[in-house]
Amino acid sequence: MRRGQPFSEHPETERSLRHSIKDGVFYSMMTGGAESYFSAYGILLALSTPLIGVLASLPPLLASSMQIVSAWLGRKTGKRKAIIVGGAALQALTLLPIGFVAFAHPDWRPAALIALVFVYFCGPNLGAPQWSSLIGDLLRERYRGRFLAARTRYATVASLAALVVAGFVIDAFDRADAAAYGFFVVFVGAAAARLVSTYHLARMRDPGRDVAALSLPKDRSWISRARSTGLLRFSVFFASMQAAVAISGPYFTLYMLRDLHLSYLEFMVITFASVLVQFLTLNRWGRLADLFGNRLILVTTATLITIIPAMWLVSTHFVWLIAVQMLSGLCWAGFTLSATAFVFDLTPAQERQALFAAHNVLGAIGVFAGATLGGLAVAFVPENLTLGSYSVAVATPLLGLFTLSCFARVAVILLFLRTIREVRRVRPMSAPGLMFRVTRMHPVSGLIYEVVSRISDASGRGDRKREDKRADDD
Repeated sequence: MRRGQPFSEHPETERSLRHSIKDGVFYSMMTGGAESYFSAYGILLALSTPLIGVLASLPPLLASSMQIVSAWLGRKTGKRKAIIVGGAALQALTLLPIGFVAFAHPDWRPAALIALVFVYFCGPNLGAPQWSSLIGDLLRERYRGRFLAARTRYATVASLAALVVAGFVIDAFDRADAAAYGFFVVFVGAAAARLVSTYHLARMRDPGRDVAALSLPKDRSWISRARSTGLLRFSVFFASMQAAVAISGPYFTLYMLRDLHLSYLEFMVITFASVLVQFLTLNRWGRLADLFGNRLILVTTATLITIIPAMWLVSTHFVWLIAVQMLSGLCWAGFTLSATAFVFDLTPAQERQALFAAHNVLGAIGVFAGATLGGLAVAFVPENLTLGSYSVAVATPLLGLFTLSCFARVAVILLFLRTIREVRRVRPMSAPGLMFRVTRMHPVSGLIYEVVSRISDASGRGDRKREDKRADDD
């Protein structure tokens, strides 16, 4: 890893920030290599369709309460680093029993897996508020963007590499009819990566300032301010979109592995295509958001997101599924970035931490509600669709969930998007013009630029200058 320009004038703080970057790399190796395959692991353990939805949605929702526990512990102990390191170690050690679930009694597997995945998500939720507080104290504002950009670049490359390696490992064991052992090896490797991440967290310096506490003013004036900025309306829109997406979201893995009988290697390639496109376009989405605002990106990407489930109904060809996932990655990169930035624009600075937590919990509730609805609705999908004298057999009930999710996404768009207003002064731009700018890439030189600039330009300044120039030229 190249040193590049420093992130602090103080050597001890600089070392701490470098440890934070290494923590992000090894943490991402864990998520890319293990977390990306949780649903596939559940399918191997023969979880039912509703339980696959529960596995994907309930543990993150319940574990989000750990952020409140984190604030309470921080206030009681006055320590941040101990809570951060403890949460990371808890997550690492949970991966080992998760790997053993495949060898437990079949009747115990569903409950054991869901419970352990809940504990797994408790770890990062416990540490997240204190980590944000610690980084805020270590990092001066003038270096913040460059530090986060560098950390994200390295972490994304690590996540992609781990995703590929894990896919090859599981597929190799599956070909030997020993997929359970393949998952176990992957989870052990992910646990080792998280332990290395924990080591780097422990090496960071804590300046010993105020711990993170989710507190709001007692006069309740923040409520009227949040309403006046449009935050409440936007959070309801975001949670509704998360619910509409979750009707089908947790079940795409089930569709690929169980119904289409794709190999783990093919599943990995399809997943990799989506993540890779997100990586290649995220920086450009950020530049375009600065120029043309977050609302335009939200409207454009959310509209395209509505048709993605329907595209899964068109064909089951492997190349087509890769293309669908690439479009999905392109849209979700822009939507996620602009939605997060929009919350920053809408939240008063003094209440931002608490309002962000409330926004995220509302989104998690939406995911759980959508996934639960999908798991219940799958039982009502008919085996045949009859229109007059024509009758068509439904290949799998999951196609009904994809259709339902498509209509639900359209309904959310129609109900909410027209009420969302841009809060900054930005340059005007049309949706087609925006998509031209984000997808315009010279066949060879553009791809080389997108990959190499993100890996080798440690300072991030070259990225910003080139993107600004290319955006202006467009």
